[in-house]
Amino acid sequence: MNTVILSPKDQRERFRNNLEVRNTSGLCEGFMQANLVILPKEYAFDFLLFSKRNHKPCPIVDVLEPGAVKPKVADADIRTDIPKYRVFKSGELADETTDIKSYWRDDFVSFLIGCSFTFERALNEAGIEMLHQKEHKGVAVYITNIECKKAGIFHGPMVVSMRPIKKSEIVKSIEITSRYSHTHGAPVHVGDASLIGIKDISKPDYGDFIPYDENEYVPVFWACGVTPQAVALQSKPSIMITHAPGYMFISDKREI
Repeated sequence: MNTVILSPKDQRERFRNNLEVRNTSGLCEGFMQANLVILPKEYAFDFLLFSKRNHKPCPIVDVLEPGAVKPKVADADIRTDIPKYRVFKSGELADETTDIKSYWRDDFVSFLIGCSFTFERALNEAGIEMLHQKEHKGVAVYITNIECKKAGIFHGPMVVSMRPIKKSEIVKSIEITSRYSHTHGAPVHVGDASLIGIKDISKPDYGDFIPYDENEYVPVFWACGVTPQAVALQSKPSIMITHAPGYMFISDKREI
C-alpha cells in the first residue's frame, strides 16, 4: 500500500504510468473523487436527463464536450488518469483496462459523478471510523430493488454503498453526509438490508464485506455512483465506459 501522501496530480500520474493500480478510498484526502461515465453523443442527453431525475445516485459534478479529454475539475486526461476502467458493449462487460485510448472516439461525452469517498473524510474527522479503510479494503456495494426513474433508454436499479456505523453515531452520520448533496448526500436506507432487496449482506456485488458486531453496528446504505453500470447492463447502449467500482477519478477540486 502507498504510504506517501501524494497530490492529486502526482497520484494521477502514477495511475497514468501504471505505477500503481489500486482502490482510491482514503487517497488525496480533502480532494473530491468522482465516478465516470463515457457515452457516445447520441446517448448523452438521455443520460443527462437520467442523472437529473436520479440525483441521489448520479450527482453530476462535470460534463465534458464531445471528444474533450480534459475535465474542468482537474488538469488531467480522462482516458488514462483513472486506475481502472470498465468497457460495456450492448449490456455486456467487454473489458477492464487501465487505459481507454484505444477505445476513444471524437463523439464521446464524459460525465463525472460525485463519489461517497468524498464525505468519508468528514466522517473520519467526526470520529466515525470507516471499517473498510481500517482493513484497507473496498467499500461494500450492492445492487438493490430500488428502481431509478427512467429517462430515454436508461432504466435500472439503484446501487448503494454500505458502511457499518455504530448505533450511537448514526444520527451524526446522517447529519454530516446530508451536507454533501453533490456526493450522494444522506443515506437512502438504514438497517435491514432485505428491505431493499439485498439477500445476503455478506456477499456484496462489488467491493468487500467487512464483518462487524451486530450488537454495536448497524448497516447504513448510501446511493452509489456505480448505479450507471447496473443501468448499462439493462439499458444496453452500444458502448459505455466507466470507472471500475472503487477505482475513482481524483480531481484537483477541494471538498466542499
